[in-house]
Amino acid sequence: MTPAQTQPLESTTTLRHDWTRDEVAALFSKPFNDLLFIAHSVHRQFHDPNAVQISTLLSIKTGACPEDCKYCSQSGHYATGLEKEKLLEIEKVVAEAREAQAKGASRFCMGAAWRSPQAKDMPYVLEMVRQVKELNMETCMTLGMLDAHQARQLAEAGLDYYNHNLDTSPEYYQHIITTRRYQDRLDTLENVRTAGMKVCCGGILGLGEGRQDRIALLQQLANLPQHPESVPINRLIKIPGTPLAEAEPIDSLEFIRSIAVARITMPQSMVRLSAGRESMSDEMQALCFFAGANSIFYGEKLLTAGNPATDRDRLLFERLGLYALQSGTMSEQTQQNTALASSPPLYYDAMAVRHNADLTA
Repeated sequence: MTPAQTQPLESTTTLRHDWTRDEVAALFSKPFNDLLFIAHSVHRQFHDPNAVQISTLLSIKTGACPEDCKYCSQSGHYATGLEKEKLLEIEKVVAEAREAQAKGASRFCMGAAWRSPQAKDMPYVLEMVRQVKELNMETCMTLGMLDAHQARQLAEAGLDYYNHNLDTSPEYYQHIITTRRYQDRLDTLENVRTAGMKVCCGGILGLGEGRQDRIALLQQLANLPQHPESVPINRLIKIPGTPLAEAEPIDSLEFIRSIAVARITMPQSMVRLSAGRESMSDEMQALCFFAGANSIFYGEKLLTAGNPATDRDRLLFERLGLYALQSGTMSEQTQQNTALASSPPLYYDAMAVRHNADLTA
C-alpha cells in the first residue's frame, strides 16, 4: 500500500481578529497529527522554522507585591519564603544585561513586583531602559498596570516591548486574581499600543482551568485589535505556599495543542515557550517548537523560579538544528510574509488538503 501523500497548504493565512470560540474549539478538537500539520505549515509561511528568539528575564524588584495572583511566589498575600528586595541599582541591571547578551540573548526583559510603578521609581526604570538599549539589545519590561502617561514615558525612553499577560479566560480569571480586573489588563494593553510599544501578552496553563478556558484565552489574544508581537505560553510552576501549590498539572499533549492553536490563530507572533520548561522533556520541547513555538527564556532563573540550564538549552538546540535569532532581525521567511493580511482566509481542514491520495494494495 502506498501511503497517502500530504501536500503543502496551497493557500496562505489571513491575519484574523474575529475568531469565534467554536472555531478555536474545533482546532483543539482535531486529531493531534492534523493539528500539528496545520500549525507547522502556518509557522513555515511566516517564520524560519529553525530560528528561535532568545530572551533573558531579570527581576529588578522582588517580592511584597500587593496583588493576590494565586500562582505567584512574589505575592505579599502568601508565605512563600521569598524575601523582599529593593529596586536593583541601574549598574547591576546593565551588568546582567551584558552577561545575558554574551550568552546569546537578544532581548533583555526586566520585571518588578508592583501593582503599578510609582512616580519616584520611574526615573530609575527609564534609565535602565536607555542603558540596556545602548547595548543594542531589545528591551522588555513588566511593571504591572500602566496608565497612558507611564506608557508614553517608557516608549520615549526606547522600550521595545511591554509584557502584561491576560493569564487565563475572562470567566476563570476571578478564581485566580481578585485584586485586579480583567478589564484593567486590557486597558494597560491599550495604553501600551497607543504609546507605540510592542505587546508581549500570553497566559498560564495549568491553573486548574478547563479546555474551555484555554480556548477563551487564545480567542481573547487572537481577537485583540493587533496581535501581540510576543505571546508567552507558560506552564504553571507550582510554588510552595501559594494556593496553586498542589494544582493538577496540565497534560503535556494538551499544552502542545495550545501552542499549535496559538500559532494558527496568531501567525505572525513570536510564540514563546515560557515558564515551566524545566519540567519539560527534550521531546516535549521539540514538539512545541514543531507546533510553532519560536521564542524561549534563556538562563537558569525566571524572576524567582527555575529554568533549564543554559548548557542543556545549547545542547538541545544543537540536537534539533535550531539557532538563535539575532537582535532586531527577522527571518527571511517572516519578511516575505508580513504583508499577507490580504491573502485568502484561513480555515484549514487537514484532511481537505490531501490531494488525490492514491491508495493501492
